[in-house]
Amino acid sequence: MNQTEQRGELHVVLGTGPLGQATARALLERGATVRMVNRRGSHPTLANVEVCSGDLYNPTVVQTLTAGATAVYQCAQPAYYEWPQKFPSLIESILAGVAASGAKLIVGDNLYMYGPVAGAMTEDLPNAATTRKGRTRAAMSEALLAAHKAGRVRVAIGRGADFYGPAVRQSTLGDRVFPAALAGKAAEILGDPDQPHTFTFIDDFGAALATLGADDRALGQIWHVPNAPTLTTRAVLAALFTILGTPLKMRTMGLTMLRLGGLFLPVARESIEMFYQFNAPFVVDSSKYTNTFGGNATPIQEGLQRTLAWYRNQEGRQRQAA
Repeated sequence: MNQTEQRGELHVVLGTGPLGQATARALLERGATVRMVNRRGSHPTLANVEVCSGDLYNPTVVQTLTAGATAVYQCAQPAYYEWPQKFPSLIESILAGVAASGAKLIVGDNLYMYGPVAGAMTEDLPNAATTRKGRTRAAMSEALLAAHKAGRVRVAIGRGADFYGPAVRQSTLGDRVFPAALAGKAAEILGDPDQPHTFTFIDDFGAALATLGADDRALGQIWHVPNAPTLTTRAVLAALFTILGTPLKMRTMGLTMLRLGGLFLPVARESIEMFYQFNAPFVVDSSKYTNTFGGNATPIQEGLQRTLAWYRNQEGRQRQAA
């Protein structure tokens, strides 16, 4: 039987950021026992989850914290501007630790390794990135699949597009969009707003990773997680402002402005090489996943409403704390 029961089993989520939280929520809904790991060992927003501190760059620590687990979900990452320097060693440590514990390793990934693509992105595309972060992602993916092929670790990789949703701040649809829209101000986006651009709702990403951890058909393969039908960025923002009942207000940030920002902000500087994703069609095909596992992506309007609710809640907490 390919589909395995998760109820009562230990599942370990590495990282407590937005994707880690979404994955943990999905696992809890399936009745799993969930342990999360970060460097601090605490997290205020999730109930019924054990949160442990641990240095994920130490494979012995990874082995200890994942002992007895059915599956481990890799959702941790270094700072965006540190990917080329730190991400490979993080993946190497996690691979070694999970290999020793014997669990399955389910990896949350993105789409940087493909480089610019003409047409929709599918899982059989070659790794053709020319950017630093894209080459880093490609090398990590190749190392993961090689470890699976060698019988060292059972691996599945889930890839999402630019994501948005509860707790997602550092994203194209994040802190530069939702707080401004709620305040009646202009949302700020990168690149050409009239290019089609696929966005992944964070809870769909987490649910997909939980599914990959429960079904052995996923192993040894790459899967694009489900996404709502692709719209232009302008259409997504128009839907957002329609929900709010206010006229669309938007300003775009071009490459020149991004370069100016990069003089002062490391994240802006590191975004320059990825600008091609926002100035041309960026469309993801997730039919391989849906044809195999089923499931529907959250409609864009519902995803926006749930994200707005989260941001409103955050604003309420900030007012109470002031």
